[in-house]
Amino acid sequence: MKRRSMKAGIAAGAFLAVITAVSGGTAAALESPPMPSPSPSPTDIQPTCPGMGPMQITSEYDYLSQMVPHHEEAITAARQLQRSERSDMRRLGQSIVTTQTAEVGKMRDWLEQWYRQSPTPSPSETTMPDLSRLSGDQLDKTFLQHMIPHHMMAIMMSQQVLRHGEVQHSEVAAFARTVRDDQWAEVRTMRQYLVQWFGEESVPCMPRVPGMPSMPGMTPGPHMPGTPGMPTEPSPTGT
Repeated sequence: MKRRSMKAGIAAGAFLAVITAVSGGTAAALESPPMPSPSPSPTDIQPTCPGMGPMQITSEYDYLSQMVPHHEEAITAARQLQRSERSDMRRLGQSIVTTQTAEVGKMRDWLEQWYRQSPTPSPSETTMPDLSRLSGDQLDKTFLQHMIPHHMMAIMMSQQVLRHGEVQHSEVAAFARTVRDDQWAEVRTMRQYLVQWFGEESVPCMPRVPGMPSMPGMTPGPHMPGTPGMPTEPSPTGT
């Protein structure tokens, strides 16, 4: 109930701010005081593309417990790339499998160490299709078109947990930065492959992430002050 009230308050503040901006001269004539901008909420980094559900990262535990099944889904899909006819795709798949398998191990260790009494991670809603029956161009194109938004979700989750000071341990802060930056680099690579092999029109919707540099084809996303490419984030509250 408390969260619902907070969201309602933020929405009302944003609406009034728009009305103030649009009415301009009228507001000035009435000498109405400017409406303060609403402070960022833990859920203000949200996907702006169809098929990408809302994120609810409100704690370090939320981040770790949701990222584990998210990584595991990527690992399952990336293993299928060993059947790709393109060496670049086979290397990409192996890199994802190796990197994210190690990251899942770290996250499970932290959950066991710090959050033993909390529910264990459970499989999330599937966002990657079954690639086992695909081959050739169809395998590569389908993987790229789905893994780009899948990576974008991980990037937004990582940026969100860093932005709002929900990290309780410095290890998790460093981990979230690594996930964000590594997967951002892979998104750029995958986008390049799609354009090179299948044309610009094959690139899926890519939401803009506050605090991250943009790239061609991104949809407008929520605004966050700061220099593009230099994410703003608070320091972890503990070690």
